[in-house]
Amino acid sequence: MSEVLRFVALGDSLTEGVGDPVGGAWRGWAELLSAGLAPDGTPVEFHNFAASGAQTSDVLARQMPQALALRPDIASVLVGVNDTLRRTFDIHAVAARLDHVYAAFTEQGAVLLTACLPDPGTMLGLPGLLGRPLARRQQAVNSVVHALSERYGAVHLHAAEGAWVADRSMWSADRLHPGERGHRILAARFHALLAADERAQGMPPSPQPERPAPTRSASLVWLATAGTGWVARRCTDLLPQLLTLAADELRHRARGTSARLDLRASRSVASALAALAAVEQADAA
Repeated sequence: MSEVLRFVALGDSLTEGVGDPVGGAWRGWAELLSAGLAPDGTPVEFHNFAASGAQTSDVLARQMPQALALRPDIASVLVGVNDTLRRTFDIHAVAARLDHVYAAFTEQGAVLLTACLPDPGTMLGLPGLLGRPLARRQQAVNSVVHALSERYGAVHLHAAEGAWVADRSMWSADRLHPGERGHRILAARFHALLAADERAQGMPPSPQPERPAPTRSASLVWLATAGTGWVARRCTDLLPQLLTLAADELRHRARGTSARLDLRASRSVASALAALAAVEQADAA
C-alpha cells in the first residue's frame, strides 16, 4: 500500500450519496467509509466518480478510466439498479460490462467492493404485476454480481434483503435511496467486512445519524415537488415497457405458468455467465 491510501467510488446515485445531504452537497456511505479505512497518520484520498442515473455502461465508459488512472488501493463498484429501470435492459450486456470493470481494478491490485441491492419495485411498494418484473431483473443483476464478486475475490456486501430494507428510518423521502441512517449502516457494514481481513484499520463510522429521519410531511412535500419530476423522468422511459411486462405477467398467471418467467430469467443469467467463462477460456488459450 502506498503512503496515501486511495479509495475510488464508482456507481450511481446510491454511491453519489443521494439521501444524505451535508452542507449543500451529497455525502453518502462511501465518504463515511473513507474516514475509517486507514490508521491514524495515514492520509486517505477519496474520489467519488458516481453519478445519479448512471448505468453499467456509464461506469465502464466514463467512470472507470478516470478511476484507474489514480491507481487506487480500494475501489467500490455498486451499479445496476438503473439498468433494470430501462427498456434496453440486457443481462448479458450488464454482465459483460461488470466483468470488464471488476477485472480492470483487480488486475491493478485494488481491493474491490461490491454489493447486491434491493429491487426498486419493492422499495416503491409497486403492486405485484408491476413489481415482479423489476424484482426479477434486480435478482438477475444480483446473481451476476454474486458470481463475479466470487470470481474476482471482491469484498461483497449482501444488502438486498434483511431488516434494514423494511425499516423506514433507513430510507429517505423518495423511498429509493438510503437516508443518513441507511448510508451509515452501509458504511459500517462495509467497514466490518474490510476490518475482518485487516483491510480497514481506522475507526468504524458511527451508525447513529446526526440528523432526524425525514418526517411524513417532509416525504409528502418531496413527492409533491421534486418527486413528481423524478417519477415523470423514469416513467417516460420505463412505464410503457413495464405495462407490457405486466401484461405478460398477467397472461402467465392466468395460465398458471408464472414459473416459466422465473426460469427464463435464470437461464438468461446462466447464459450470460457462461458466455463470460467462454471468453475467459479463449483468452487463456
